[in-house]
Amino acid sequence: MLSIKSLIKTEEEYDNALERAYQLTQLDLEEESAELAELELLSVLIEQYEKVHYPIAPPHPIEAIKFQLDQMGLSEADLGRILGSRSHKSEILSGKRKMSISMIRILNKELKIPAETLIAAY
Repeated sequence: MLSIKSLIKTEEEYDNALERAYQLTQLDLEEESAELAELELLSVLIEQYEKVHYPIAPPHPIEAIKFQLDQMGLSEADLGRILGSRSHKSEILSGKRKMSISMIRILNKELKIPAETLIAAY
């Protein structure tokens, strides 16, 4: 069993933690069991290790918009309606036009895309 002092420091420890977490997920864990507590702790330790050693780059703003449209079952025409302009939609998606602050606010509200994603340089 792991303790709070059991930080993952090496790739071998990371691999072992992943293996143990997998083993625990294959069990029928009961609420408030020692095994469930171990899995929760392992999850936190694995996540912290991955943030440092396997960082995920933030999405490109335009790709985030396209992805979210797809996830929400919306079309590019719907994006034009959301933004209030078909031409702005086309220019933004093609990269010819940068998004204004008001567009970023609208997309953040309507498409639920984090503002930090939308304001990234592209």
